[in-house]
Amino acid sequence: MKHAISRRTVLRGLGTALTLPLLDCMAPLARATETPASPLRLAYLYVPNGVVMDHWRPEMEGTDFDLPSILEPLAPVKSEISVLTGLTHDKAHANGDGGGDHARALSTFLTGVQVRKTHGADIQAGVSADQIAASQVGKLTRFASLEIGCEAGSLAGNCDSGYSCAYSHSIAWRTESTPVAKEVNPRLVFERLFSSGRPGESAEARAKREKYNKSVLDFVSNDAKSLHKQLGISDQRKLDEYLSAVRDIEQRIARADQGPAVTDDQIKLPEGVPSDYAEHLRIMGDLMVLAFQTDTTRICTYIFADEGSNRSYKNLNIGEGHHELSHHGRNKDKLESLRKINHFHMQNFAYILEKMRSTKEGDGTLLDHSMIVYGSGISDGDRHNHNDLPVILAGRGNGTLTPGRHMKYKDGTPMANLHLALLDRLGCKVEKLGDSNGRVDQLKV
Repeated sequence: MKHAISRRTVLRGLGTALTLPLLDCMAPLARATETPASPLRLAYLYVPNGVVMDHWRPEMEGTDFDLPSILEPLAPVKSEISVLTGLTHDKAHANGDGGGDHARALSTFLTGVQVRKTHGADIQAGVSADQIAASQVGKLTRFASLEIGCEAGSLAGNCDSGYSCAYSHSIAWRTESTPVAKEVNPRLVFERLFSSGRPGESAEARAKREKYNKSVLDFVSNDAKSLHKQLGISDQRKLDEYLSAVRDIEQRIARADQGPAVTDDQIKLPEGVPSDYAEHLRIMGDLMVLAFQTDTTRICTYIFADEGSNRSYKNLNIGEGHHELSHHGRNKDKLESLRKINHFHMQNFAYILEKMRSTKEGDGTLLDHSMIVYGSGISDGDRHNHNDLPVILAGRGNGTLTPGRHMKYKDGTPMANLHLALLDRLGCKVEKLGDSNGRVDQLKV
């Protein structure tokens, strides 16, 4: 190490502000200012329509749990994840409101409340766990939170048995009546993360880059070369790896810009979205990792597909829509197609976890310093039940979590109890969330 530099050092160029990952030379100043060198992150990743529970739920509890076929992609990171069973969202059940389980599943997932059944302007849910965290720790980062997904959806109209589309397409709620729109275009997420923040300048920089076929890195090259000379060998390697990752994502987004704007007969997407759904999932996951790595935000929600999504998975040779298949009636062929879809989603989750585990940070990895929740607000899509939900908790939470286990909670335990336990670890003291009645235990041994 040659010189200590601030954790907030950025590489600047025309319309560009490239935030840096945590380098070894940043630690002394972090200690001097009592700023944690490795902040704690929280992310919620959501998949729709439930899962095939027979191929999800491990038979054994504790550390000797098995990985059923859907969970097999997690084998390389088994020691970094815990499977949680028994958690429930009672307020996603009808409770007298009739149909609309998909809308309730997503809108209740992070709020724990019974949302108002309406498709008008008088929508009402509750403040979501991620937005509670964003309101308290978001002031420490450039963006309080990041909301991303892979399906664009309207926030108005009737999408599920009299429920507003806002409920089916939004997992994050800033207030009881204000859903937070997610961004599905990787190009726009990239520009948001790496623009200077000056009005109009990012558009100018993008136009110039496109005209001369330049990378965002070309605009910060002088700053990067100057910083490189100040760093020790280890930090030089970290910086080079980070800049290579940024360039890789930028090139993949550029290829998507040149491709078709439609990925499925039923899913219309804006320009800049990859035509390959698997690539779309991975790019958005990579952007989330970069946002965490650079401490641009510490809170993220990522919806793989909207609740009730009827996307077909032609990459898996599945022509039927996902939602249609979820009403399987125990048909063996439909169940097998669903299992393949669940397995595919899990492969992409495993990709993100492996990426985070391979990203060194301070005295550990990015995954060590994170809490990542993956799950669905529906258990079995055919029954539309909201108890014994499929939930995975990954990461070590800066030493506050002990992964590598199957933890079975009493059926009916509010999912909101998990949210409160994770918010506690972020330093966000909240007495109650939705239908919570305490905190889940067993997360740390």
